[in-house]
Amino acid sequence: QLQLVESGGGLVQSGESLRLSCAASGFTLNYYVIGWFRQAPGKGREGVSCITSSSSTNYRDSVKGRFTISRDNAKNTWYLQMNSLKPEDTAVYFCAARRGTYYGDCFLEYVYDYWGQGTQVTVSS
Repeated sequence: QLQLVESGGGLVQSGESLRLSCAASGFTLNYYVIGWFRQAPGKGREGVSCITSSSSTNYRDSVKGRFTISRDNAKNTWYLQMNSLKPEDTAVYFCAARRGTYYGDCFLEYVYDYWGQGTQVTVSS
């Protein structure tokens, strides 16, 4: 059974850091496009960061320089290191994976085949 499980969310103060993890089971991560999305209260889900099949990393403008996406194929896990967190980063964060190659806009939700259940990140001011 294919499954993604996020962890690492929590409550932090502004300026602190968190690292989110997404562990994949039931498939090998090597040939998948991976991404992180978030959904704040009362808002739609938005792409935060993603890695395409060409290993190109992408970040939304508001997190550039603060967030870093990475993957460990040996552990079948990918990460989102979040530094200098701001209250506006408060949201439920989701990881997502797409089977097969893809070189287009990896911030599009329909690109992805699998989604995690989400992990809450709350940043207090």
